[in-house]
Amino acid sequence: MMRRLKIKTFLKLILIAILIGILFVFASSYLVKDKSENKIYSDLNAVPKTKVAIIFGAGVRNNKPSKYLKDRLDAGISLYKNNKVDKILLSGDNGRDEYDELTVMKLYCYVNGVDTNKIYVDYAGFDSYSTMYRAKHVFKVDTAILVTQQYHLNRCIYIGEKLGVKCYGFSANTGIYRGYKYYAFRENFSIAKATLDVLRHRKPRYLGQIVDIDGKSNYTKDK
Repeated sequence: MMRRLKIKTFLKLILIAILIGILFVFASSYLVKDKSENKIYSDLNAVPKTKVAIIFGAGVRNNKPSKYLKDRLDAGISLYKNNKVDKILLSGDNGRDEYDELTVMKLYCYVNGVDTNKIYVDYAGFDSYSTMYRAKHVFKVDTAILVTQQYHLNRCIYIGEKLGVKCYGFSANTGIYRGYKYYAFRENFSIAKATLDVLRHRKPRYLGQIVDIDGKSNYTKDK
């Protein structure tokens, strides 16, 4: 009898923990979206002018950007060519020899007319939190336009603002994306994790030397 009561109590505690977790996920998602939604733009003409656009990395295959990444790059390049930003900061995953987002990204920008002196490269933007933390502390960015798909922008703006970067978001959405609904739903959990990262003042895996966004570009022709 006592054993059954203990099992029931244990199961109730697990259920309560799960319910609290679910509540936290969707409450944090709602609050983050509510606070950041008015900072997201889809009209190029309406985007405020500022110094730098931060383009978030995404998948590459056969040394070419995925549709997600290509649309982000095209959106960032359009900001540059329309004088909405003076510089571009590329941030993505370059942690493995067999997978290199940044070389693909920086070459794409170069081929599409961006002055390499205006391109800065963050080789350790392994996740959105790391990208924004490094933007603030390594690249000394204080204001930026963040460029990624719509579903991703709320979280990026939230993280940036909490880390001391004044942020605007520019949606890179163009057409239909494979798995978009799944990623949009999963974003609720990513926002919850980002909320915890902010609360515990998480530091990224790598920081490294300062590359001031007002100084010389760290773009190189090699990898």
